[in-house]
Amino acid sequence: MVVCGDDGLAHRLAAELRVVYGEQVTLVVPPNSRIAGPPVVGRARAASAALLDRVVSAAVGRANGNGNGGTGQVTGEGPRGERVLEAVEATEAVLAEAGVERAAALALVYDDDETNIRAALTARRLNPRLRLVLRLYNRRLGQHIEELLDQAAVLAVGDADGGAGDTSTTVLSDADTAAPALAATALAGTGKVIQTDGLVLRAVDLPPGALAGPDADQGLCTLALFSANSNGPEPAEGTGEQGPRLLPDDAEVRAAGERGVMVLEQVSSSSSAAAAQDRRRVGIGFVPLLVSLFSRRLRWSLAGVVGCVVALAVALSVVTGIHPVRAFYYTLLDLFAIDDPAIGQSLGRQILQLLSGLMGLLLLPVLLAAVLEALGTFRTASALRKPPRGLSGHVVLLGLGKIGTRVLTRLRELHVPVVCVESDPEARGLAVARRLRVPVVLGDVTQEGVLEAAKIHRAQALLAVTSADTTNLEAVLYARAVRPDLKAVLRLYDDDFATAVYRTLRAAHPRAVTRSRSVSYLAAPSFAGAMLGRQILGAIPVERKVLLVAAVDVGGHPQLEGRTVDGAFRAGAWRVLALEGRPVAGDYQLRAGDRVVVAVTRRGLAELSGRRVPPAHPPDSLG
Repeated sequence: MVVCGDDGLAHRLAAELRVVYGEQVTLVVPPNSRIAGPPVVGRARAASAALLDRVVSAAVGRANGNGNGGTGQVTGEGPRGERVLEAVEATEAVLAEAGVERAAALALVYDDDETNIRAALTARRLNPRLRLVLRLYNRRLGQHIEELLDQAAVLAVGDADGGAGDTSTTVLSDADTAAPALAATALAGTGKVIQTDGLVLRAVDLPPGALAGPDADQGLCTLALFSANSNGPEPAEGTGEQGPRLLPDDAEVRAAGERGVMVLEQVSSSSSAAAAQDRRRVGIGFVPLLVSLFSRRLRWSLAGVVGCVVALAVALSVVTGIHPVRAFYYTLLDLFAIDDPAIGQSLGRQILQLLSGLMGLLLLPVLLAAVLEALGTFRTASALRKPPRGLSGHVVLLGLGKIGTRVLTRLRELHVPVVCVESDPEARGLAVARRLRVPVVLGDVTQEGVLEAAKIHRAQALLAVTSADTTNLEAVLYARAVRPDLKAVLRLYDDDFATAVYRTLRAAHPRAVTRSRSVSYLAAPSFAGAMLGRQILGAIPVERKVLLVAAVDVGGHPQLEGRTVDGAFRAGAWRVLALEGRPVAGDYQLRAGDRVVVAVTRRGLAELSGRRVPPAHPPDSLG
């Protein structure tokens, strides 16, 4: 396996392939990635520090030599036994030196889409049989590139021996993989939803003791047990705390006690879910239009004027005894100053006519304000909105890069009010925020007053997803100083750092909820599964662990074939959730032609893939 990249995802993916699946891995990284980049993985920092001297020496040697412009240089082994090749970019010479011509799979996970596409085209020419996995942010471009590379492989291999073999191309996005999990983590009571072709899976978190009663709703199955204190990442070894347990058996669930649980609540077809969503949208088109055009204060003013007009019409009908419809008509005539004085009529009628005229005078400025505000709304449609007065119960989203943009889109799909904070006026997510009419505060979150402008004191959660761990931490600390009970979700790469942060925040704010997520940790299993020819449908975070949802063909898997759904379940490894896009009964016997959707741990996926898992590390831990 060959992995090429320039950020934490490359290191995480190489560790995933080496530790979990026992693959031989060549890691291609830029010369300075181990100096300026994030730490490799958790407790591997000590081993990578020993490698640092060799990296610096090699870099100095290249500076005095050819500069490493077109080829790479092996710097030795990485902390987990992977072969490390340093190169500025993945040129043809570098890919050849990395062994792409003999490799089974190549992952191109550079942060830049163009770099990945250029390297993929070169690699396909060097080895038409190579299984390619690309990281692309642009979804539409990714579909076209996937079709192009697959077609090129079929033509090249077909011309040679008449068959393309397993030369698939898979395009993935770490942002698309991680965004649903990050959005769900920030919202209380929101299930983690995984949508596949024809299937929607929904997993929800239940509080401690939720399964204790005899009438408790246990969902379709239990996916995980959280830590005894499930307000953060997995406890470190030697602390005496129980870490999370993935795919527990019935005995473990019954003995869960006060541990929180995650259950599979629903399995339904995507067509029925889409139809239900369409039904919810029927008849509400006018309300969003009214909200987008007029401010809340002006809407209340219009409602007050309408209420006064109705009250005057009712009073006129009572005083004069005329029909209510005619009374409403007369009120409108008086309101719009149409000349019909009530001379010779009763005193009550004359008073009501005067009041109607007065209401007409009051209505004119309200109508003028509505026109001006509507025109201003259209005129400022291209400008960023400011947080409105009185906003509360919203999510403050820090960072509008690739990850933040996808998280913003997901939150708006859930109809969650959001206020974004971004320091870069040229950030890619600003255009999305403008299109979705989401308020944005431009400024450095470390500066005083920025979070206050985002109404952090009235928010339900803070979601810090910038690429800098320290910035995310500083934002959470400042927000907790303003509001100690605020729910905080921060993006942290390093496991050890996340554990230290969690424990400190838990000690300082025991009643507040703190969650940490690593984008590379959520995305790496999907990329690794694609390199092994597996279709990973989604990832469900369980504290600092991850539970995968994958599509598996029963044929060729003795762990599944010929067994019932209940009999195929293996605690801590895998559980069958659905069959070919529909729920499946526990007594159904799996056959060779079936294709099932399974919840599976990373070690369980390695076993289903026929890999011999190295025993050197604890299950489902990169540390």
